Amino acid sequence: MPKKIEEDLQDIKNILDKVVNEAMLFFDELDSRPAAVNPKEYMHEGLPTEGWGTMKVMEQFQSTYSKSLSGSAGPRYLGFVTGGATPASIAGDWLVSVYDQNVTSIEDSVAGLVEVETIRMLRELFHLPKEFSGAFVSGATMANFVGLAQARQWAAHQHGIDISQHGLYNLPNIKVVSGSPHSSIYKSLSMLGMGRQSVHLIPCLPNREAVDIEKLREFLEENKDMPCVIVANAGTVNTVDFDDLYAIGELKKEYSFWLHVDAAFGGFAACSTKYSHLVNSMDKADSITIDAHKWLNVPYDSAMQFTRHKSLQVEVFQNNAAYLGNAIDHPEFVHLTPENSRRFRALPAWFALKAYGYLGYQEIVEGNVEMAQLLTEKIQRSNKFELLAPTRLNVVCFTPVMKKRVITFDDIKHFLDVLKQDGYVFMTPTIYQGIPGIRAAFSNWRTKAEDVELIWNSLCKVCDSI
Repeated sequence: MPKKIEEDLQDIKNILDKVVNEAMLFFDELDSRPAAVNPKEYMHEGLPTEGWGTMKVMEQFQSTYSKSLSGSAGPRYLGFVTGGATPASIAGDWLVSVYDQNVTSIEDSVAGLVEVETIRMLRELFHLPKEFSGAFVSGATMANFVGLAQARQWAAHQHGIDISQHGLYNLPNIKVVSGSPHSSIYKSLSMLGMGRQSVHLIPCLPNREAVDIEKLREFLEENKDMPCVIVANAGTVNTVDFDDLYAIGELKKEYSFWLHVDAAFGGFAACSTKYSHLVNSMDKADSITIDAHKWLNVPYDSAMQFTRHKSLQVEVFQNNAAYLGNAIDHPEFVHLTPENSRRFRALPAWFALKAYGYLGYQEIVEGNVEMAQLLTEKIQRSNKFELLAPTRLNVVCFTPVMKKRVITFDDIKHFLDVLKQDGYVFMTPTIYQGIPGIRAAFSNWRTKAEDVELIWNSLCKVCDSI
């Protein structure tokens, strides 16, 4: 054993106490820590010859880097759609590293069974029937990848081809149809060899990001002899718009297609009786993407993929190495996702679901929506900003009002740079209906009305200064 590791092992309690102290310092300062930080370049000292030992490395990290970490876990980080780890999920996540399980199967540890139980609880949370199986992956992009990989396999079977064995070379082009697909759909299609240009955009309803069902029906009728994949949205990133999942599900009675629902964060509408109608008929999907490090508020990186077609999933992802077991007899995990080596991602979610239950997540969802509405009301009463779309759930899409000229995307970037430097809030830019704008995504369990007041004051301050 290397000397420094042996010394660290003997000092493990002090090391972990030091980590706890650093964590408490971070939490104590979180409200005052900048929501986002422009990182500085540091002089790199290179790889030590002998090594410093963990305690000295901790001190080095604290003095050099820790103060430049953002407050992304805090209540005013409204960029992207980012949750903040809850106390229970942090406890679970720390233990993931301690236990260091490689969850490839359910044969050598109970960790795999914990993942199975966690998926079952998540099915309950999202009101999905038992026909759905699932597994944890790294994020929504990988969950979309897994779902679309199954869709590709299904479409190929309609042509009498098993592409998991014979490849794509003899396969006609598969149309992937959507109204307003997330960028990760294009990325997944690129990785799957289907190509970004396989996406066929169907017009959306006027001033919406929801697909026009009649236009979708027309496409299906014109292409009824060709298998296709429909990607439906359960919460778009700009305006949290929802496709009519019920109507799309009804179309499955008339036409043959694979329905993939990208419900990365909008799927959590199922947690609230106020908003569950938005995901009515999500259970008609063939595959579903839901992100955990968004509204489940567990640490990065974590997401879930669900499917009705586990056998197709195994066809795509089965690993044929003898030491990894038989994919038909034991089709868990290593035969279901791209990863052979799998972190025990389910544990933070298991902790959080057990700790807070259904009502806890209902309160988080409804509280975040309330905060989004509070910001919306301030914008509606102001002459400094205007809404670009109705606030349907937890994302506010708006833009500053520029006097005497049309706002540009560079204007938005400059506005957000100044806002970031102010330190109180972080938001990200977008373009909606051709107009440059700003997204404020509320998905952190900590955010309160007092935070919205700070957010609003910071927005107005920046608006007045530029």
